[in-house]
This record gives sequence, structure tokens and C-alpha cells, in this order.
Amino acid sequence: MLLLRKLRRVSSITRYYGDYNKNYNRPDDHPFWRTVNILKNDFKKVGQFLLPRRPPSKATAESEKELEEYLEKYRRPEIFPEHCDVLIVGGGAMGSSIAYWLKKEAREGLSVVVVEKDPTYSNASTALSVGGLRQQFSLVENIEMGLYGAHFIRNIKEHLGEDMDVNFTPHGYLLLASEKGAETLDRNSRLQNELGARNEILTPDRLKQKFPWINTDGIALGCHGLEREGWFDPWCLLSGFKRRAQEYGAQYVCGEVEGFEFEKQDGLIVVGIEPGTYEALRKAKVRLPTGEEKTIKFAICILAAGAHSGQVAQMMKIGTGPGLLQLPLPVEPRKRYVYVVSSQNDSCPGLNTPLTIDPSSAYFRRDGLCGNFVCGKSPSEDHEPNSSNLDVDHDYFEAEVWPKLAHRVPSFESLKVHSCWAGYYEYNIFDKNGIIGNHPYHQNLLFATGFSGHGIQQSPAVGRAIMELIIHGQYKTIDMTRLGFDRMIVDQPMYESNIV
Repeated sequence: MLLLRKLRRVSSITRYYGDYNKNYNRPDDHPFWRTVNILKNDFKKVGQFLLPRRPPSKATAESEKELEEYLEKYRRPEIFPEHCDVLIVGGGAMGSSIAYWLKKEAREGLSVVVVEKDPTYSNASTALSVGGLRQQFSLVENIEMGLYGAHFIRNIKEHLGEDMDVNFTPHGYLLLASEKGAETLDRNSRLQNELGARNEILTPDRLKQKFPWINTDGIALGCHGLEREGWFDPWCLLSGFKRRAQEYGAQYVCGEVEGFEFEKQDGLIVVGIEPGTYEALRKAKVRLPTGEEKTIKFAICILAAGAHSGQVAQMMKIGTGPGLLQLPLPVEPRKRYVYVVSSQNDSCPGLNTPLTIDPSSAYFRRDGLCGNFVCGKSPSEDHEPNSSNLDVDHDYFEAEVWPKLAHRVPSFESLKVHSCWAGYYEYNIFDKNGIIGNHPYHQNLLFATGFSGHGIQQSPAVGRAIMELIIHGQYKTIDMTRLGFDRMIVDQPMYESNIV
């Protein structure tokens, strides 16, 4: 009782000084008032922990409804984080990977808050992904990220816990090329193998020998991944990242970022910015599910909001401000359809079938053991579907996907659609590659977005890379410098030839 009386006394003092601070416009960043604010939050936590939270027993409760009402009334609320060291906007695979790596490296030395508007991830790109993992890229950075993704998944229990299993299916990728793309496919294969991947180039005759179900008309070469390629369960990977990040101390907030507050810094000199006009990012405005608006003050902000990153960037004046802020973040949502089909034809592709990509960009892979396949095809630039919703166009399968698949795999002429869904690519319209690292104006803002369909497999490597920039001040493992925002300023796109 004596302890509780002391707590109430200190609490009344902090309330007094808090009101005094508000009424007399004392600066929030003054050391004394900053200390008072910290004490207020600490005593709130202590008081909530010590106050009785024991519900009545079922024997004394008049009904289950009474018990539920009591629990709702006295449930200990989670303290909203009014400030943090690192704020991550977006809690999908990318944001959760970053939170995991930061807390794994810094633990209590760094406070990390993740703001995610949909904790169910019902429309998130991660949850709706096909979950492919490959090294068959044309850029060194993408190949190395694919290699590390395979290494991470192979050792995932060491990272995310002994009970983690992402159901990795190691049947590889099979990329097919016409005469037009044969030279590029062969050149990329040599680069991939030099960097540590393992795949083989197959002529049409060897393709037919290895995969009897394939029609090689119009095919000049194929590249088959022999190791470290396949597909996995994206939801399991996301769940593992999030759970481990929370265990290490990261706090997730269910809310939507609706704006930012800026702070003018007269003494900071930035090249290209008129002295005395620089405005730094300081706070994020977050709307909670209850409709209440809160702010979070941060030292560093990481934008990992997936397909909606471009919209969030506009709230930071990126694309609407002067000087270095004139250039927008070129990331927008692009809708992609995925169809689950089946074929009972005896000559259909078997259990060891790789994820196969036709020169037309139509793809398919096995889905389980019962003759089901997952398939789809990216539309051409001039036929992008409306991305305002996630409705599926069933005619698209009939007109664009099925004919391509039936031509490449004759046994697919009898396909039957069982289910389908649509998801978003966080599409980088500049060069279809990820944007990683610092913004040239906002010194405390980092990007991890724009991966255009291969973000889920690159999330382990990108999370580690962002951690290295924050903790060590530089990339320590994979050098992502060429994938920075600056390439848009100097107009040096990093084109990837193997985009699906």
C-alpha cells in the first residue's frame, strides 16, 4: 500500500508538470520536460502492472457475458509508443524482416516500432505471393540476395526458432528462352554460376529428355536451377519474422500512417537547399482502428509499405516539394492474378516439376500432391488491369494464360480452374527493381520497397542490409549501393532481364 501511495503521489506530480508544460508552452525537447514525459510513461506502465486485473471466477460470475464484460473493462491496455529510435512503416515480410534484424543486432539498445494498418494481412502482397525463390537473375545484387535467401531458409530454425518450417519445395526454376532471348539466358547463367548458384543450360533435345511433358516449339534454350531454388510458404516466413521481432522487443502498432510532422533546422546546411529552410522528418501521424489520432516521434524512419509506399512518400513531400524533393518515389500498386488449376491427364507434369516460365511470361508450378498447379502471367504494360480493387478477371485466364500454357504443355488443354486470387506487386515503374537505402534529402529516411514481385524472397537479405546501414553505417555483406534512390536522380536504371 505504501508503494501504491508513493506511485500516486509521483503520478500527481508528473501530471502537474505535464499540464504546466502544456499551458505555458514549454519546449518538448527541453531535457527537464523530456525527463518528465519519460517518467509519466514509466509510471503508467508500473501502475497498470500493479493494479488488480484478476477477473471473477466462473463460479461467482452470474454469466459468461458478465465475465466477458469484466475482462473487456479491465484488460491491461498496451502503451502506445509516443517515441522510438526506429519507426518502420509497413509490417509485411520486408518491414518485419528489418525489425527482426535490428532487434537481433541491437536488442534493448534500439527501440523499434512497426506500424501496420492490417494485422490480418488479408490484402498484403506477402500473404498473396506465390513464394518463389531463385537465383536466376541478371543483376549481381539480385543473384546474391537470392543466394542469401536460400541460405537463410536452409538455416531458418537458427534464426526464427526450432518450430519454424516454411515448407520449402526444392524443385528449382526452369526459364525458357526463344532465339531472341537465348544469348541473354546463357550469359546470365554463367554469371549466376560464377557467384555460387548452380544451374544448367539445356538444349531443346535435353529439355525433352528431362521433361517429357514439354513442347519445345519456339524454344532455343532452357535454364534449370539444380540447387537453392524452389518455393515456400510466404505466410510462414512473415509470421516467423514478426514473432521473433516481437520476442526481441519490437512493438507492432495497428494503425495507418496518415501524415508526418516536420521540424525546421536552421543550423543544418544541405547541398542544394537554401540555408535555414531544411525541414526534417520528426513525427508520424497514426490513425488507430478506433479513429483516434496519435503521433510517434522517431529518430529514423524506414519506408517498407509495399505497394502503397509511393502514397506514403508523398506525405513526406517526396515528389511534391522543392529541390531534391521534386522527384517522386516511383512505386505504385500493380494487380496480378493467380489461378489454381488441375489436370487429371496422365501425361501432365510430375511431382519434381520446376517452376516453369515460358518466354511469353506465363508460368506454372505444382501445388501439392493431387494434380493441382498454380499459374499466371504478367500483363503487358499497355494492358495493366485496374488496381483499385483485388477482383479477379476470369476472362484473362481464358484469353491470356491458358492458351500459352496449353501450347507449352499439351496435357494442359484439359485444365480446370479451382480457385483464384489477386495480389499487388509493389511495382517500381522506373526499372522494376528494389529501392534500398537513404533518401538524398531526408537524412533519417531509408527505403525498402519497389521489388516488383520478388520482394518476399529478398526480404531476409534486405532486412539485414538495412540493419547494417543503421547499426554499422555501411553495407557489410551485400553491397546494395547501386539500388539506392540516387539512381533515379542521375537517370541510371538497373534493369533486370529476368522479371516475371
